[in-house]
Amino acid sequence: MKIEEVSSTTKSARVAAHSHIKGLGLDEDGFAEPMAMGLVGQEKAREASGLIVDMIRSKKMAGRAVLLAGAPGTGKTALALAIAQELGSKVPFCPMVGSEVYSAEVKKTEVLMENCRRAIGLRIKETKEVYEGEVTELTPEEKPDPLGGANKIISGVQISLKTTKGTKTLKLAPSIYESLQKEKVSTGDVIYIEANSGAAKRVGRSDQYATEFDLEAEAYVPIPKGDVHKKKEVVQDVSLHDLDMANANPKGGNDIASLIGQFSKSRKTEVTDKLRGEINKVVNRYIDQGVAELVPGVLFIDEVHMLDIECFTYLNRVLESPLSPIVVVATNRGICTIRGTDINAPHGIPVDLLDRMVIMRTLPYSVEDIVTILQIRADTESLAIEDDALQMLGEIGSGASLRYAVQLLTPSAILAKTCGREAITKDDVSEIDGIFFDARASAKLLVENADKYIS
Repeated sequence: MKIEEVSSTTKSARVAAHSHIKGLGLDEDGFAEPMAMGLVGQEKAREASGLIVDMIRSKKMAGRAVLLAGAPGTGKTALALAIAQELGSKVPFCPMVGSEVYSAEVKKTEVLMENCRRAIGLRIKETKEVYEGEVTELTPEEKPDPLGGANKIISGVQISLKTTKGTKTLKLAPSIYESLQKEKVSTGDVIYIEANSGAAKRVGRSDQYATEFDLEAEAYVPIPKGDVHKKKEVVQDVSLHDLDMANANPKGGNDIASLIGQFSKSRKTEVTDKLRGEINKVVNRYIDQGVAELVPGVLFIDEVHMLDIECFTYLNRVLESPLSPIVVVATNRGICTIRGTDINAPHGIPVDLLDRMVIMRTLPYSVEDIVTILQIRADTESLAIEDDALQMLGEIGSGASLRYAVQLLTPSAILAKTCGREAITKDDVSEIDGIFFDARASAKLLVENADKYIS
């Protein structure tokens, strides 16, 4: 008798550099716990981030900027991602790197503005009349083709929808039947059809068809309550950039030039200030009418010292505009030259922009903090490691960098597995550390052997 274990259909998530970050790890009073939600240490910076999250939620932070300043490997990006986790998926979070603005196709300021618009959300509330229920009958009605021949065409479709309160039979137009076919609707599916537009949407399979042996990756939903014909409030979340793109790229006509243009390679085009101004007017009108609600999100610019004086000047304007996101920037530079000038400034940022920022400082981690972070990373990557090996990695990280110590985890695990061991030992870490170099050791080697390299 052969027995095979059925593997789960759940997708395995890729382990990234900050997969272990789940939030800021603050208690109910807003004080940072020593180790919580994947973050370790940096208590003051985490508590300051908690205050910023509260201000963003209360919508009192729009048009302001935060600077995360600290040495490399002190958790600046992790803090920004923790802020995003705390805000949730409904608040837009747009990450970018300073070097992204140097595009060959569009202006630097256009890239900045585009990302700013991505970070501003609009929650549109709309009341629609819909027919909603479980499909109990789906019968297309056919008639002879008026052009002649043996073919038949769909003249309509008869559909029966069932809810907990009753059943209703509808006769729909052929165009709605086509949209039902695109959604792959069949008997037993839960759907809703908008009364005004005729748009049909498949919600999922009725949970009455669910069985414990069903291995299909199907979303089962309960039968809708209430009447089949009802008024439903639909909430749609879009960003201002989505509105810009929808209006900047209208569908082409039926002439030859339009058809050729559709097949040619599309280049990235800039959205004009005039179009953005018109969209802003419509958005403000919707907000005044209570139809829509503005959701200021977060624009996170990592390596902000890579921006030049033109971009910094543009950021000043962005922060003072009526529709502005919360700008969070991070840098690991001290006193350095502002790109595009000969002026030295703190963090490579002009002083007038620094005046508009609140600055949070991240401090280097202690050996104990590094050991704790390494343990969290080992658990995230499902690696077994002995305590003395963990302590040795912590000391290596203190002498070199936290990133280097984290990067040694996986090679050490592979070496241990090659030697037939389940857990990483101190000898594995020592051997891997002898094979690879950290940045400081490599720089020292370059200085000692400068005559052997081309310079």
